[in-house]
Amino acid sequence: QVQLVESGGGLVQAGGSLRLSCAASGSIFSINVMSWYRQPPGKQRELVASITGGSSTNYADSVKGRFTISRDNTKNTVYLQMNSLKPEDTAVYYCQMFLQATFGYWDNYWGQGTQVTVSS
Repeated sequence: QVQLVESGGGLVQAGGSLRLSCAASGSIFSINVMSWYRQPPGKQRELVASITGGSSTNYADSVKGRFTISRDNTKNTVYLQMNSLKPEDTAVYYCQMFLQATFGYWDNYWGQGTQVTVSS
């Protein structure tokens, strides 16, 4: 059984910073791509950033230069450092991992989401 738990969300003023973490636990054999998505109020979920097993990264245009994704494979954890936050970054942030559970198949797993609110 695999579980992803996010932390680090909260309320911050525009221009501020937050760091999100997402740790995977359970019977995990291997993790490939780790990603962060977000869902603003009344909108669809969108990809924010992703990082491969080889540490290649990809960012949405709206966060390039402000957000940094990183991973610690020893801890099965992905991070999202968010700087220069804007009110339009307000959303529920979800982590996703494409991983293989022990004695299982490759599949996408999701965290429960963490709220990020940026005040103007």
